Amino acid sequence: MIPWIDTHCHLDDVAFAPDRDAVRARARDAGVGLCVIPAVAVDNLAAVQRLARRWGDGYGLGIHPMCVPTAQEDDLQVLEQALQAAQDDPHLVAVGEIGLDFFVPGLETPAMRDKQAFFLHEQLKLARRFDLPVLLHSRRSVDAVLGQLRQVTPPGGIAHAFVGSRQQADAFIGLGCKLGFGGAVTFERATRLRALATGLPLDSIVLETDAPDIAPHWLYVTAEERAVGKPQARNTPAEIPGIAQTLAQLRGMPLAEVQEQTGRNALAVLPGLQRLQHA
Repeated sequence: MIPWIDTHCHLDDVAFAPDRDAVRARARDAGVGLCVIPAVAVDNLAAVQRLARRWGDGYGLGIHPMCVPTAQEDDLQVLEQALQAAQDDPHLVAVGEIGLDFFVPGLETPAMRDKQAFFLHEQLKLARRFDLPVLLHSRRSVDAVLGQLRQVTPPGGIAHAFVGSRQQADAFIGLGCKLGFGGAVTFERATRLRALATGLPLDSIVLETDAPDIAPHWLYVTAEERAVGKPQARNTPAEIPGIAQTLAQLRGMPLAEVQEQTGRNALAVLPGLQRLQHA
């Protein structure tokens, strides 16, 4: 049986500073054999490498669109050098997290859209050069990300936290990508997303948590609860089996089948994970 695989979790995040190793250990106890830890800026490249190597996990190197406002063009050279230096590292499995974000205030301006597009284009070229798949962020920007992928097509990738249409999903699949589903699909009100999760070919889906963000419904704390002092629960990779249970129920299939197929999908789209699984 292929272990559970969390294809996207930010275990280097400050939210995990008090108990980082214990969080990873609890996920392993829950059956999560492999995690993929994406970088978001040049100043955390070393951190994701260190954690992935320590735990036997995979990592991605990239500059997140939300970090583009403070990024410099020289950062792309730093990223290129890091990818070059890590070519023989079995834990390097992707370029990412990269993409476009037109949701966050300030990132949707014409100037910032152009800067994000430049950084995405250059990082896609790096993915092509180093023969690595990509971990893609596409919040309110799915069509623009697809347009970039058509210009510079990397060897596969994952549309992380996918919330687009079926037509957009099919476009990603046609470009060699899988679609990442996580905590958002566990909410009953997410009817369109649940319809996608039910109707898409199972071989197009991978599982993720985006920990510590995008908590599943059983961890979600409402605005009213937060207003009276209840803290937001922390999402972790240990939630992968619960997210998968929702997917299994939506599709009317055994949990074990979801585990096996989504695991195969992750190993196929991120071939570097195959080395780690055998190790």
